[in-house]
Amino acid sequence: MEDSVDLGGGQTRMEVAFGAGDGDEEASAVVTKSDTKLGSIFNQQYRTWEGSLGPRWVRNYAIYRHHVYGLLTSKGHRYYHPMVRLLILVIFIGALTPVPMLFLSSLLGGEDGGFISKMWGINRYNLWGQVLGYFPRNMCFWPLLTALVVGGMISDDRKNGTSAIYFSRPVTRFDYTSMKYLSVAVILGFVIVFSYFLYYTSAIVFRGEGWAFLADTLPIFIGGMIAGIILVITYTSIGLALSSISQSRFFAAIGFLSVIYGTKLVSLLVELQFENTILYIISPYDCLAHVGQFLVGLPPNYDHPLSFSILSLLLINTLSLGLLISRVSSLEVTRE
Repeated sequence: MEDSVDLGGGQTRMEVAFGAGDGDEEASAVVTKSDTKLGSIFNQQYRTWEGSLGPRWVRNYAIYRHHVYGLLTSKGHRYYHPMVRLLILVIFIGALTPVPMLFLSSLLGGEDGGFISKMWGINRYNLWGQVLGYFPRNMCFWPLLTALVVGGMISDDRKNGTSAIYFSRPVTRFDYTSMKYLSVAVILGFVIVFSYFLYYTSAIVFRGEGWAFLADTLPIFIGGMIAGIILVITYTSIGLALSSISQSRFFAAIGFLSVIYGTKLVSLLVELQFENTILYIISPYDCLAHVGQFLVGLPPNYDHPLSFSILSLLLINTLSLGLLISRVSSLEVTRE
């Protein structure tokens, strides 16, 4: 059999001889010659990039922009389902429900306006409730918001192998993890912390409060702001840790809701049965609520020491970040 290949024009020419039967030594060979086009043969060769790479912050910003800008536009960014965008918008508007009530109180004035202002105005309980109130914010709004955002943040990369695209560029796993974390924290912070800030400033503007009121309430406002930032950090850590251990958006979202609601329910049942609040240290929400009450100067609703809740929050965030880092380190670099 004779086989010849012409690389130049992409043509192949084959000369093949076949024998048949048991007596091949007596059989005559049948020779076939024909020009056959079997396709072009390409010489694949990898070349190193000789141009200048963008700085590190540009590559990191591209990851951040891909996830955050996807809420506003899908072109070139992460795709968020329209229903997800609608739910996030509804949550944001729901978090701002006190603002129109304050505006209404400024229009009414008199006894009616004073009653509305007392119900929705600035005080320790309302500032704490704007971030850490159980209903509806920490029962409906914040856990659902986190579940919607973190659902496919890392699990999609693990499922579809898009981590190979990230790591085929000069992107380190630290940068990858940091930008994913920052993307989720910014989205949560915009809804939670920004709505809190807007509520406080709107109350001052609509009621025409002076510098004395600002000086009295500013320390309480800062305490609530710190509590909101801790809440964003904790929920982001737990959510991304759950997203990193699965290839399913559904598992990450349901897992996060189960952690928040499950620990709260179990702790509540134990308190009702044994009249002891010590098991609340396993509930991320209750630990945050306990710390938040201290920051805004409210009397605590828990019998156990504040230090237990602080240590529990530190442990929850440390374990979540450790799990996240471990799972990101196992993400594939190449996809065959």
